[in-house]
Amino acid sequence: MATRIRQKAEKRAQNKDKRPYAKAKYIKMSPSKVAIVLDKIRGQKAEMAVAILENMPDSAAFECLKVLKSAIANAENNKGLNADNLVVAECYAGNGPLLKRIAYRARGRADRILKKTSHITIVLDEVVGG
Repeated sequence: MATRIRQKAEKRAQNKDKRPYAKAKYIKMSPSKVAIVLDKIRGQKAEMAVAILENMPDSAAFECLKVLKSAIANAENNKGLNADNLVVAECYAGNGPLLKRIAYRARGRADRILKKTSHITIVLDEVVGG
């Protein structure tokens, strides 16, 4: 039993993605709003993506910019990559937990308000040949 568990752990370690990434969790914003911003930077060079996010008026752009800068810093400090050769390979926003609130209505009734949260993930990759 223990041998099989060890073998599975080794196989997971071999198949693990080695690209630099960053995550921001429990962002108080709808994932659909964040996804619109992330669609603009997917496939762009990292420095171009930073410029795009800095000049976007959307409120989600600020959160995405923080995650992107963190991913670039992870690539430089942890992986030893050059920031000039980085490209946004993947970026997506997943659903976080819902915050359930109550809005009181007439005649003793209540409506439920669902405040959505999101988890933002940005994965970078290095372009060979700059």
